[in-house]
Amino acid sequence: MTLSKPEMLKQSYLFETEEILHSDVEEHIRQLFSLSHSENIDEYVDEISDKFIGADDASSDIDLDSLVAKFCDSQVPSHPADFTSYLEYLADNVIAHSIHTASPRFIGHMTSALPYFVQPLAKLMTAMNQNSVKIETAKSLSFYERQALAMLHRQIYNLSDNFYAEHIQNSQSTLGILTSGGTTANITAMWCARNDILGAKDDFLGVEKEGLIAALNFYGYKGAAIIGSELMHFSFDKAADLLGIGNRGLMKIPVDSNNRVRVRLLRQAVAKCREQNLCIIAIIGIAGTTDSGGVDSLLDIAEIAQEANVHFHVDAAWGGPLVFSQKHRYKLAGIEQANSVTIDGHKQLYLPMGIGMLFLREPQMAQSIEKQASYTMRKGSFDLGKRALEGSRPGMALFLHAGLNLIGSKGYEFLIDEGIRKTQYMANKIRLMPEFELLAEPDSNLLLYRYIPESLRELVAKKQLTEIDNLFINKFNERLQKNQRQAGRTFISRTMKTSNCFSQEISIVALRAVLANPLTTEDDIDAVLQDQIQIASEISRLEDEKNYSFE
Repeated sequence: MTLSKPEMLKQSYLFETEEILHSDVEEHIRQLFSLSHSENIDEYVDEISDKFIGADDASSDIDLDSLVAKFCDSQVPSHPADFTSYLEYLADNVIAHSIHTASPRFIGHMTSALPYFVQPLAKLMTAMNQNSVKIETAKSLSFYERQALAMLHRQIYNLSDNFYAEHIQNSQSTLGILTSGGTTANITAMWCARNDILGAKDDFLGVEKEGLIAALNFYGYKGAAIIGSELMHFSFDKAADLLGIGNRGLMKIPVDSNNRVRVRLLRQAVAKCREQNLCIIAIIGIAGTTDSGGVDSLLDIAEIAQEANVHFHVDAAWGGPLVFSQKHRYKLAGIEQANSVTIDGHKQLYLPMGIGMLFLREPQMAQSIEKQASYTMRKGSFDLGKRALEGSRPGMALFLHAGLNLIGSKGYEFLIDEGIRKTQYMANKIRLMPEFELLAEPDSNLLLYRYIPESLRELVAKKQLTEIDNLFINKFNERLQKNQRQAGRTFISRTMKTSNCFSQEISIVALRAVLANPLTTEDDIDAVLQDQIQIASEISRLEDEKNYSFE
């Protein structure tokens, strides 16, 4: 019988672990917790890591069915495996087919190359194994984290020296909350806003103790709402669900051609909530939409929120680091008036996954979500977890603090400016290429465009496309993006964009480029576009020769 490649890999892996099946399990387990064999292993891991990081292609070309076949065994081995053999298995089956997010030609998602210092710090963080929510498991790290958050808080709000001297290491103050990601940061912001506006008063104990229905009844509201752009991140859908507001309470306002919320319609939504006696939990401004990088008019939204006396939250998960750029910071004008701001470290702070941050203008606001427990988080302590959602969290502040010091404000300014410069380069290239159509002027370093099949280019130039033409182009671009992803040489993601055509809104499949890798050059951008042209040509040839179907 001939074994398939996955079966051979599995058999080989199991055969190599046979040597320890009859050894002393107790001794083997003790060795796993010692350092006696770590040196050779470290060298092997470094070799695997270097090979992975140095790859030029975006990914391997393995199909998903073949990948699924590698991971169908649900049995836990009865005896310990040999670590070296396991690493070989990992390298062949997982790492070899992982996405090369550091590749300069992987420019389709908000995940990029990491600075070299992340790897050694990751090893230190794992060795320290601090639980950052509790002072008893993160003694020095707790104050270190508070310092790092204060440093970034100052970039956003730029308050006085006296303010930071008073609050940076004050156990009653919270300038920022480090979370596992931007989603958790946004949810935490809405949690703070809800508890603050529906807090304790007179004999009422507050929403956290008596629940949302009782709180709305006490304050005389018929319901609750969160208001923001239709391009709000889906974390706000999660927040509305988790906080009992419901997705119907999430009011999504249309955007203009530049993907910015329509301020006039936002004002009308606030007025409508007042008329319907709805409690507005928060108004959301976006500094860098996930699909296109658009930045709302934060100054206008701040004014609306202040007039309505409503919590103003800015989701700057993507665009927040523009505060470092003297050239582009103006795009965030008004962010300093926000009650809360989300920034995601794994995006334009060039840090690893798992670092979301929520910043609060008012240091006491997080007290509205504070919780204690006799066995872990006590009132008056420096325990960071008492004003946060997560009950356990690794020492990810190590990367944040290091990034702010090792890259510095000027280093981040360079990264931001370069990303936007390269985005403008790509936009200018697309304008000059008949194969493509630019779909929106970029606000930051995200770019939306699409491929136009040759037979329709003249109609695009004359703005005479029919609805059927657009549908054909949509299907073509969807196929193009899927084929590019499968080939693995380069990568661009895709999204949907609405556009006005024939006095009605139509949906457009857009190719989405993210220029956030400092290793990406103009030559790489050219190569990505040429790769798309080549793939599109192959699709057209198949369509002509084999009556290729998109269905």
